[in-house]
Amino acid sequence: MVIKPRVRGFVCVTSHPEGCAAHIQQQIDYVKSKGSIKDGPKNVLVIGSSTGFGLASRIAAAFGAGSKTIGVFFERPSEEDRLGTAGWYNTIAFTEKARAEGLYARNFNGDAFANETKEQVIAAIKEDLGQVDLVVYSLASPRRPHPDTGTVHKSVLKPVGQTYSNRTVDTDRGVVSDISIDPASEAEIADTIAVMGGDDWERWMNALNDADVLADGATTVAYTYIGPEVTWDIYKNGTIGLAKKDLEAACKRIDALMKTKGYGRALISVNKALVSQASSAIPVVPLYISILYKLMKAKGTHEACIEQMQRLFADRLYSGEALDLDEAGRIRVDDWEMQDDIQAGVKEIWPQVTTENLEALTDIAGYREEFLKMFGFGLPGIDYEADTEPHRPMI
Repeated sequence: MVIKPRVRGFVCVTSHPEGCAAHIQQQIDYVKSKGSIKDGPKNVLVIGSSTGFGLASRIAAAFGAGSKTIGVFFERPSEEDRLGTAGWYNTIAFTEKARAEGLYARNFNGDAFANETKEQVIAAIKEDLGQVDLVVYSLASPRRPHPDTGTVHKSVLKPVGQTYSNRTVDTDRGVVSDISIDPASEAEIADTIAVMGGDDWERWMNALNDADVLADGATTVAYTYIGPEVTWDIYKNGTIGLAKKDLEAACKRIDALMKTKGYGRALISVNKALVSQASSAIPVVPLYISILYKLMKAKGTHEACIEQMQRLFADRLYSGEALDLDEAGRIRVDDWEMQDDIQAGVKEIWPQVTTENLEALTDIAGYREEFLKMFGFGLPGIDYEADTEPHRPMI
């Protein structure tokens, strides 16, 4: 079939296998261009490995440090005459390219929240690797079936305590408008924390510890975002922000476990605002990202997921130097985003943006380009008019 992008709201419901493979190759080429990561991780488990920061982490580890990797994800497989998700095609492409270079890569497509998935992954670690020395937790899901109760929790992106009003942009139509979002209920707050908080990360680390598959000096890292004040009411101080506070609380408990058992440490990395399936769903954030991209590209400091993760691995986690942490003990690779001149530029441009001047004042074109690349569209060298076989079995 000929595959074209079909965008509905904040998601593209089609994905292009060859385009996804080309996007993976771009990221691999970037990592290789930066040279090897000395003393990098040897055996890596990435929970949430098929898109975004998790996928970039897996690529950085494998092609930067020669790591053996196990990826856990939940994606819709392709079938005859039915497209798989971008994450499905991403993982196939990654695995093909890793194995072509003699790198171990094993995949688990299933519910990462489930006890059964944890047991299957642990069995694979014992069978193939013995132990892992890095665990990346980069899971982003709108819902979570609780492994103990079976209750399905669904997350919401809402403010807490009061109605939130601000400007946003429909990235598909290019329309800037005002929005108001009612505050979350207590039940919605609790559900969001259950889905996006630290409970599952902690369960993974406890399970890995109990199974004795964490290597001496093992590290685990999860990802978060803080952002500027303009986004705080819907992000940092909203339901998702409360979930991230729960993640940080879990990090402290996991870190205590790691130190008690003689491993390394648990860390949280604060990453840059980037186009992702998750960020696209958050009101206000796409407009902020469009402004941010214009300013950072002009300054020469713009990074996408792979640049962020390569820098995190090479210049932070495995630099051989003591980690420079913020007052809350977090790694900051959002440092270039949060520079005073960049944020001053955002504050200046923000109130000026209208539907009419959106293209001139922001990098909405760059936003759209990055958005479509996530689904394998807009990559050079791909004939998007050609027939493409949609069914690609996992390898």
